Amino acid sequence: MVRRSRLFLAVSVGLPVLAAAEWPAYLGDAGATHYSAVHELTPGNVAQLRPVWTWNSGDTRGNKTQNQCNPLMVDGAIYVTTPGLAVAALDAATGRQRWRFESGQTAGLSRGLATWTDGKQRRLYFGAGRFLHAIDAATGRLAEDFGDGGRIDLSDNLGRDARGLNLFVNTPGVVFRDLIIMGMRVGEGPAPAAPGHIRAYDVRSGRLVWTFRTIPHPGEPGYETWPPDAWQRAGGANVWAGMTVDAERGMVFCPTGSASFDFWGGDRVGNNLYANCLLALDAATGRRIWHYQFVRHDLWDRDLPAPPTLVTVKRDGREIPAVAQPTKSGHVFVFHRETGEPLFPIVEDIAPSSDLVGEVTSPTQPRPLLPEPFARQVFTADEITRRTPEAHRAVLERFIRLRPHAPWVPPSKEGTVIFPGFDGAAEWGGAAADPEGVLYVNSNEMPWILTMIDVRDGGGSLGRHVYLQNCAGCHGPDQRGNAAANIPSLVDIGSRLSRDQIADVILRGRGVMPAWGFLSAKERGAVVDFLRGEAEKDGTLVSLALPGAPAAERREAGPPYTHTGYNRFLDPDGYPAVKPPWGTLNAIDLNTGEYRWRVPLGEYPELVAQGIPPTGTENYGGPVVTAGGLVIIAASRDEHIRAFDRRDGRELWRARLPAAGYATPAVYSIGGRPFVVITCGGGKSGTPSGDAFVAFSLPEGS
Repeated sequence: MVRRSRLFLAVSVGLPVLAAAEWPAYLGDAGATHYSAVHELTPGNVAQLRPVWTWNSGDTRGNKTQNQCNPLMVDGAIYVTTPGLAVAALDAATGRQRWRFESGQTAGLSRGLATWTDGKQRRLYFGAGRFLHAIDAATGRLAEDFGDGGRIDLSDNLGRDARGLNLFVNTPGVVFRDLIIMGMRVGEGPAPAAPGHIRAYDVRSGRLVWTFRTIPHPGEPGYETWPPDAWQRAGGANVWAGMTVDAERGMVFCPTGSASFDFWGGDRVGNNLYANCLLALDAATGRRIWHYQFVRHDLWDRDLPAPPTLVTVKRDGREIPAVAQPTKSGHVFVFHRETGEPLFPIVEDIAPSSDLVGEVTSPTQPRPLLPEPFARQVFTADEITRRTPEAHRAVLERFIRLRPHAPWVPPSKEGTVIFPGFDGAAEWGGAAADPEGVLYVNSNEMPWILTMIDVRDGGGSLGRHVYLQNCAGCHGPDQRGNAAANIPSLVDIGSRLSRDQIADVILRGRGVMPAWGFLSAKERGAVVDFLRGEAEKDGTLVSLALPGAPAAERREAGPPYTHTGYNRFLDPDGYPAVKPPWGTLNAIDLNTGEYRWRVPLGEYPELVAQGIPPTGTENYGGPVVTAGGLVIIAASRDEHIRAFDRRDGRELWRARLPAAGYATPAVYSIGGRPFVVITCGGGKSGTPSGDAFVAFSLPEGS
């Protein structure tokens, strides 16, 4: 197994001394194992962990920012990204700032950095907005021989004009030899979206070396799974969650997302390769070695949410190089790394058809028989919360008006339950693996409701049409936003922002809101008028194409449907509509497919005070498993970090954080002293934003 923490021995007075166990890559190593070689921290002493330093970046904007950075630690320096899209180098033992780089970007968020060295110089690769920056790790200055003065524009070289489209980097790329291999986040809504091609650049010059087109061009394998002109207009099928490298075999594993629009695919009929795939590529050339598609013609936003984990499993006394991919649906698919052969049986489930105009669903979808899912799969009336009789009754009244839930029920105008929800089961925090072949994965068990709107109903003005197609998915058709997701209301926005300020946010983006620069000046003006409740200056009415219209006319009008947003299914008091657990931490033996343990992750203190056992909470960010026998994870919305015994899942330690740690910790040691560093960015699930990085360690000399 590739391990992400490296041990170094120094010699002092003739005796070997442990110098450092580093955290040299995003999620710890190229194999995304989340494994730390730190052994000084054990179940016997973890209760002694105390905060030893805190560094605040000072660049939050109210409760409108997030930070999900998994820091790097190399050569005694810790490298972090901030809520305001800056990069800082800190002393790994003290937290003292060494330098800071400001990207100048305002839209997006960051989960960390990639790094490369030739033994003489070290560079950091930082995605902010649509730009990939190369930074000298010693000085914090741009490496000006890379690209255009130290950065490259990822909207270039996509085979079509992507300027103005929603495109930015939130998860770092991966380094293989002298290449930096990049994915990106692109649009997922009804609006035009960029294609999610995977690209490799020279680490020194920024020159494009290879491209793998995830939406195939004519003559390429997979082209037949899309409409003939999809390569010129379809978007998505992008790697936003990060990648994994097997350096020994020269392979890069790329988990792709869904095709755009997430919830209606009448303009992309077919299985849509290579969306929703694990792609195994030759890391030097981009040549496809094998692939597996987890969802055909995705209509449920079932992106692959995290990098796959490289792990070695044992079968009949043999060691097998494997790659394990957790999914939003709560499954783990395990493959032979070299061939793509499944290591557990996979069956085909019958999937229902859609009644939305133009939609053609896939008749079947795949499911592994082992391991069993780490989240419930069906939300029935028996699963409705019984926290209080009032909560149960309110949820039941709404439940009976929705489509009955089962896996793969397609989107509908009545309302379709998505369970596990849009943020998983598994999410971008990913899974940890130890050398014994045990996978540790945290899970959400939150139902969401997807409701489609026919934008042809009622016609309307250009501003209303632009709003429904581009803004309603987050802010809702009623403009009231989503407090649970920290999405602000736009009601009375005209009393808070001027016309020019609203137009600037639409054009450039701000915080986690992307730029909508593809809108024409006329469309921007119309939607500003609509948001301000003013009559549109040209009074344009939208003429929407009917289903029988020519294909070009239908594409010009846009999809016939939008949705009411990403809405959690909650009871009247704001708790999940389903019975607990609402968040779990799971240990799965990938040698056998059997579970070793499962425990709730997180709690609501007010419910515990009422005598209700810990329920678990929504959680974002992954675990770390250590050589000393611990699983360390923050992630929960109760703003704590915890350590569990990796043998049996017993909670051994917890500490309160200044804001929720929606990130994967970094665990390293210096001179034999262990450190656990967690980014406290908050800003999700209605929790406050934060800007702190907190380091925990044992008392000196302990």
